[in-house]
Amino acid sequence: MKVEPFTVPVEPEEVLWVRRRVEEFRFFREPEGHGWEHGVNRAFMERLRAHWLSAHDWEGTVARLNRFPHVRAEVEPGLRLHAIHRPSSRADARPLLIAHGWPGSVLEFETIIDRLAEPEDPAAPAFHVVAPSIPGYAWSDSPKAPIGPRAVAGLYDRLMRGLGYDRFIYQGGDWGSVIGGWLGLDSKGVEAIHLNGYGLRSANMAPETPEEMRWLEWAMAIRDTETAYLQLQGTKPQSLGYAMMDSPMGVAAWLAEKYHGWSDLTASKDAPPYSLDQLLDTIMIYLTTRSFLTATWLYRGMFLEGGFSIPEGRRIEVPTGVAAFPHDLLAFPPRSMVERGYNVTHWTDMPRGGHFAGMEEPELLLTDLRAFVSDLASRA
Repeated sequence: MKVEPFTVPVEPEEVLWVRRRVEEFRFFREPEGHGWEHGVNRAFMERLRAHWLSAHDWEGTVARLNRFPHVRAEVEPGLRLHAIHRPSSRADARPLLIAHGWPGSVLEFETIIDRLAEPEDPAAPAFHVVAPSIPGYAWSDSPKAPIGPRAVAGLYDRLMRGLGYDRFIYQGGDWGSVIGGWLGLDSKGVEAIHLNGYGLRSANMAPETPEEMRWLEWAMAIRDTETAYLQLQGTKPQSLGYAMMDSPMGVAAWLAEKYHGWSDLTASKDAPPYSLDQLLDTIMIYLTTRSFLTATWLYRGMFLEGGFSIPEGRRIEVPTGVAAFPHDLLAFPPRSMVERGYNVTHWTDMPRGGHFAGMEEPELLLTDLRAFVSDLASRA
């Protein structure tokens, strides 16, 4: 496999185009007194736009990203995957693939990558960290046509072997949790998976207890109120692309609404629990790489592959760790239901947090991943 060093570019022409389009944006009316009820809130978007034009430092973000070593690996002819590849200095370090989803990026793991590789506590496990961008996202090439998460799992498996890691541990949320499930089923290289989202589901999802019935009722309500984006991106992504690829403010609104609706809003209902710079960093990755549309292809590919279900008669047998954040869009059902599809050896009900655990609660995610891997070692 051809693996080359990579430096994240600033893309100054793209930055200038984005700025011009943001400056030209014309606001419009919204229902009075309804906040985020009908979608992204105008007052918040006005604040985001003002900060974007006056204070956001994209060049500084790129410089921060380039503190990490990056590679691009040709996992199949004509398709290169971008990844942060942060080896550890520890002789006992284990390979770890940590995976983002939509509408995220490798930036979700910015604060924990170095700590995973070089833990402060010498008794904590250390990792050779690989954090790839999904095909069609950021600096990874896009496939010629939509591919689904099972195909991506195969590419990730090939990436790890190409980097010299025949055996590895996996961590993922959002799409990362779905990809992790397929790796757990299909890969001979995955030793264990740690998930902070409920991805692949057992073919038998019929509730058997009152607790399972309550979860299923909640999940159906979430489907009705929060997943219209999934249906659109999974069926007609090209039509959405014509609007979004020409509107930085449209992309910003589409993503910001998810960072609000899928996060823990206990402290504030008026804004997502992230800084404006954190949100704009992610938004600018999608814009400067022109990847908003190709990122949605994964949804179409998932439908073409057949959905989220574990094949009938199969179960994910590799040791599985669960970090269950209470305010996640993909919140876990009761453990009894999860264990129909997974060999759950570690489970933590988190005290707070939502969908974007690496950004929102990095300390909780880091601590739980370390505990899961330490438990694996003690079992071995």
